[in-house]
Amino acid sequence: MAKRRYGSERIVVNVQGDEPLIPPALIRAVASGLARHRDAAMATACHPISDARDLANPNVVKVALDRDGYALYFSRAAIPWARDAFARGVSRVPRGLPSYRHLGIYAYRAAFLRAFTRLRPAAIERFEALEQLRALAYGYRIHCAVTRSAPHPGVDTPADLRRILRGAR
Repeated sequence: MAKRRYGSERIVVNVQGDEPLIPPALIRAVASGLARHRDAAMATACHPISDARDLANPNVVKVALDRDGYALYFSRAAIPWARDAFARGVSRVPRGLPSYRHLGIYAYRAAFLRAFTRLRPAAIERFEALEQLRALAYGYRIHCAVTRSAPHPGVDTPADLRRILRGAR
């Protein structure tokens, strides 16, 4: 597929409802990252995974990146799979494993949003239940801003909501 160039078109940012504690600086970083990467249709954020429980948890969405910070794939499974290290299960994150937790924030180019609404869901999107896979399946690029510090965890389960509410008091 030919590279798309989007120019200086309007950017729309969406912070997912399950990420109520994303810091404003990260919102700005995702939007400005999309503005700088003109061949990307959308952008998002991630941080390195250091806890094996997060790597194995299907409620924690993972992303694999190319060398330029573009998403190769998103999954609820542990990616990349460290074949030798995980031969007996995911008990620790091997040193240097390039696995990232996806954060629930997106920046989109307005033209891409218009096109996205007309795209049929892809099989990988339906099976993983991850809408960003539709963009990848149709050849759109997603730039990922990597933050070294993990923001507060998202709210994916009733237990997560109770944890957030306890901390808010």
